[in-house]
Amino acid sequence: MRTVTVAAISDRRRRSQTTAAARAIELLRRGEIVALPTETVYGLAANALNPIAVAKIFEAKERPRFDPLIVHMPNRDWLEKIVDLPTHNRQLILNLADKFWPGPLTMVLQKREIVPEIATAGLDTIAVRISAHPLFAEIVHELDQPLAAPSANRFGRVSPTTAQHVLDELGGRIPLIIDGGATEHGIESTIVTMREDNIGVLRRGPITAEQLSEFARIDLVTPAKKICAPGQFPSHYAPKTPLRLVDNAETFSPGKHRRVGLLAWRPIGSAKKFTAVRPLSERQDLREAAANLFRYLRELDALGLDLIVAERVPALGLGSAILDRLERASHTQPVVPGTRE
Repeated sequence: MRTVTVAAISDRRRRSQTTAAARAIELLRRGEIVALPTETVYGLAANALNPIAVAKIFEAKERPRFDPLIVHMPNRDWLEKIVDLPTHNRQLILNLADKFWPGPLTMVLQKREIVPEIATAGLDTIAVRISAHPLFAEIVHELDQPLAAPSANRFGRVSPTTAQHVLDELGGRIPLIIDGGATEHGIESTIVTMREDNIGVLRRGPITAEQLSEFARIDLVTPAKKICAPGQFPSHYAPKTPLRLVDNAETFSPGKHRRVGLLAWRPIGSAKKFTAVRPLSERQDLREAAANLFRYLRELDALGLDLIVAERVPALGLGSAILDRLERASHTQPVVPGTRE
């Protein structure tokens, strides 16, 4: 059993922040793994160019080796060090980077040989982004190496949005968790790939299809049987408690389920049939709902319920990303591993 340290970060205590960041950098340079906050969810970070360090991510998360990782770059100068930019849509890629980096947009591009195959699950592509979180940015900049950093939870489980979530998932498995408070967006980054004349959205996230459509035609890609990017499993982001999606909780009948929790979108007239209720956003604000999604799923999952019922949110803008996570959380079919077609 490993001893895990949770280092608190406070704007009022710069000394604590500097000490925690220095400890993280020391561990990363030694080939260890560290849990860090990003603007999306907490990530489990390792030097992306060190295959032994990257292997520790897979071991700690119990993640299948055929599931590729997102690599976070220190800055734009690293893009062409690890990616071979194609001539035909080079300008589109650079335009997206100008608009959305640093930020929650991940692009899947052709990798260079410098990137070890374990980070890309043997694929010839790599998923890259630059995080906007000031602490993450400080650490990766000082390290001056790209960091592989998938969500800091056990594979397939609900992604962590606080340091306590990481401790609950990985306590004893990793040496350091840096507490940067609750994450801003609360869901993982949008993942895109470049097609001949359009942008393929592989995973919905904080950067919406509407925002991306300003740059090119959008192609929404359904979850793949053969994994070509992180977060493509049909069954993912799942609590241990079974989850069912409904249009309106008022018409839901508990049936044989005695203890039912509700993840609500609409105002509830009577909550008597539910053991616990968590409103995603009382103002019905999609940004607030996204930020609360994983935290409330974890809270309901901890109550020993028979079932969690989640109301569908509007499939507009950020709502599409929330629905994507809820649909995968309710999916129970196994996925056949594979490689990119």
